[in-house]
Amino acid sequence: MIPTMLVPLMGGNDHDKAKVVQTLLFVTGIKTLLQTLFGTRLPTVIGGSYAYVVPVLSIIHDRSLAQIADGHTRFLQTMRATQGALIVSSSIQIILGYSQLWAICSRFFSPLGMVPVVSLVGLGLFERGFPVVASCVEIGLPMLIIFVVLSQYLKHVHVRHVPILERFSLLVCIALLWVYAHILTASGAYHHTALHTQISCRTDRSNLISSALWISIPYPLQWGAPTFNADHAFGMMAAVMVSLIESTGAFKAAARLASATPPPAYVLSRGIGWQGIGTLLDGLFGTATGSTVSVENVGLLGSTRIGSRRVIQISAGFMIFFSILGN
Repeated sequence: MIPTMLVPLMGGNDHDKAKVVQTLLFVTGIKTLLQTLFGTRLPTVIGGSYAYVVPVLSIIHDRSLAQIADGHTRFLQTMRATQGALIVSSSIQIILGYSQLWAICSRFFSPLGMVPVVSLVGLGLFERGFPVVASCVEIGLPMLIIFVVLSQYLKHVHVRHVPILERFSLLVCIALLWVYAHILTASGAYHHTALHTQISCRTDRSNLISSALWISIPYPLQWGAPTFNADHAFGMMAAVMVSLIESTGAFKAAARLASATPPPAYVLSRGIGWQGIGTLLDGLFGTATGSTVSVENVGLLGSTRIGSRRVIQISAGFMIFFSILGN
């Protein structure tokens, strides 16, 4: 969703958007493996953060970049400026994490203080989720209703003593609703609707599959050498501080939902250090956003009751594999 939102504003075309999606998926797999193996070792996914959208938008609207006439050239220059800001701002997470300064700060995070933080982080997802549901009500609303019914009211249904609906409710909903949306698209239900509705509801308007290469391996500095600007870097540092607090709350929530031992302060600090390495990788590869613990994944952890770190590592392997195979 982040590349779909930002790449067109940068001036990129469908091929650029597909490449950024592949890059983000590839780097997310690497960051998740590093965090689960060497960081906090909790079953958490380290993905792109919406906290970085605002500073990236400020870079996009920078006067020196916005005046570039050619769209692809403007995309490359904006991406390089974003990479430079991410590389500089990642130093905050790396220094705070590996110097154990964040361990000192996290000792002051009591449960009474963390509950509002985690709650607000979760409630913040409503701002991004419900407008998307409202943009295509006939698909979004059934998805929401079916997921709640399967995961909360039919979770005790077992197939060969396996709680299929509790563990795989999201995958079942995605499969069912995608078939439903494709039937609506193929039957011509959206032929005479508004363009915004067609983009939101049709299954053939993303152009990601047709624009992606069959095999594409993301690599560092694939967009060119990063450019560094103090204004961009300081704006990105503000997003880093937001992601620090968000990730700390998400780590504690993940440990609780996975029935794991609450992570000590030094483990949280080490996890923040590895998150800084992840943000550095974002800057080197060019993902258009920084790193944070996926709050969506933490919520899914609570609904599926699957707290295995091995499952997350296998999922990270799938991310890397499918990001290389574009089609």
